[in-house]
Amino acid sequence: MLSVTCLAMNAWLSPPPHLHLPIRRVDFWRVSLQRTAVETRRFWHILSAAEQERAAKFYFEKDRQAFVVGRGMLRLLLGRYLALDPRAVAFEYGEFGKPTLGSATELQFNVSHSQGKMLLGFCWETAVGVDIEQIRTYQAMSDIAHRYFSAVEYAQFLTVSPEQVPEAFFNCWTRKEAYIKAIGEGLSCPLDEFDVSLLPGEPARLIRIRGSEAAAAAWTLFSFTPFAGYRGAAVIAGRDWQPAFYDGDAFAG
Repeated sequence: MLSVTCLAMNAWLSPPPHLHLPIRRVDFWRVSLQRTAVETRRFWHILSAAEQERAAKFYFEKDRQAFVVGRGMLRLLLGRYLALDPRAVAFEYGEFGKPTLGSATELQFNVSHSQGKMLLGFCWETAVGVDIEQIRTYQAMSDIAHRYFSAVEYAQFLTVSPEQVPEAFFNCWTRKEAYIKAIGEGLSCPLDEFDVSLLPGEPARLIRIRGSEAAAAAWTLFSFTPFAGYRGAAVIAGRDWQPAFYDGDAFAG
């Protein structure tokens, strides 16, 4: 499996003036959701009326801003990939409120947020799942790992040194979340039915799915550092995917 865990943060490139997404390439974007009032107003004006109404219902300003910037950036990027006015992008919504483009296009995307940061993935034809998490420490970490990690993963988790526990935990968590988002089953897919690598410094791999290494080999797993103190992961069906990494804060729109 291709791993880019050691991708340097300065390797996230400024995007080209004209976005072109070839077949078999997957584009990843990192975005900071904390923006100036001027920038936030710019994003507000490209949201749909329903999205503006939804944004207005957030109690905390930081949550409202995160939604406006996140949805606005998604619209800008989709508009650029599809050569559309971003206000013309039409979403369909699944059972859990996840936005998709439906059958209108074969462009696939996925979005994840964590503590003021966003990660997006785009490709053609094949569903992609992404996850971003801020690496942090809390007391219940071991209990959560015991409950949700597979037996193989939990045994590996118990071998890491105390200072590596947060990194190992979020290595595992982001990779598992990315996989279940890629297959579109959410938490209806038991997290202990597949194994991922998690040890710090170890190549990122989807190891087994329901005990099958062959099933796992049919997927590509990416793991990387989108921001200092954050872990990101992405899973996409098939092999030979070429990744590109872009800094959304440098995107001119």
